[in-house]
Amino acid sequence: MEGSQGVATGPCAPLEESLPLRLQALGLNQISRVVTHTNRTVMLSFSKGVLRIHRGYAFASDRVLRAIVRFLNPRVPKILRRAAEREFLAFPVEAHAPSRERARSRERPLPGDVALLHRLEVLHHRLNASHFEGKLGTIPIFISSRMRTRLGELSADIRSGTPLQITMSRRHLNRHRWAEVEHTMLHEMVHQWQAESGLRIDHGTTFRKKAREVGVIPAARRTITPASRRSERAASA
Repeated sequence: MEGSQGVATGPCAPLEESLPLRLQALGLNQISRVVTHTNRTVMLSFSKGVLRIHRGYAFASDRVLRAIVRFLNPRVPKILRRAAEREFLAFPVEAHAPSRERARSRERPLPGDVALLHRLEVLHHRLNASHFEGKLGTIPIFISSRMRTRLGELSADIRSGTPLQITMSRRHLNRHRWAEVEHTMLHEMVHQWQAESGLRIDHGTTFRKKAREVGVIPAARRTITPASRRSERAASA
């Protein structure tokens, strides 16, 4: 197993460098590399043999790290994996490794974005009043040129569940009718409702029930026909 990559400096560095070895000693053997970060919306993720994990877990006890190992083991029953998830999420990583804003987290606005963002904010306010009794909080809205298959996304703090922002795909805004954009916004607002209600953000039973209630297709993906009427692959909201 390779060590963590990047920018560990100061008192945290020795602990961070030992994190891969500690995880390996506790039974994590399917990971080829460990990369640390300070992203507060995703405490850890696993893809193609690489574990990306919040830098603050370098300060965690073996008990917390064992919970991470259990969570990453697909052979562990789902109910035990959920319990393990609750245990490692309870560890205050931010107290040991505060998040750092990265320049690339905000795209440079394009001409016309100010007016478009205002229109999206007005849309959020209107949908909040008509479908949620105005109870959802005001939330920052952003436009992303990086989103190719996703139409929109709600970002939330993984530990507290606090919704952080709604991001809309620029490709979606440019290619599809405004009625489709409204549908995407409402989809993300159902996720915002889940977050503000203390519910898990997913496309499960509570999402489907609320989606039907507000008139949203109760699915993670939907097929959209572009304004030009050319066929469009199913996209994720």
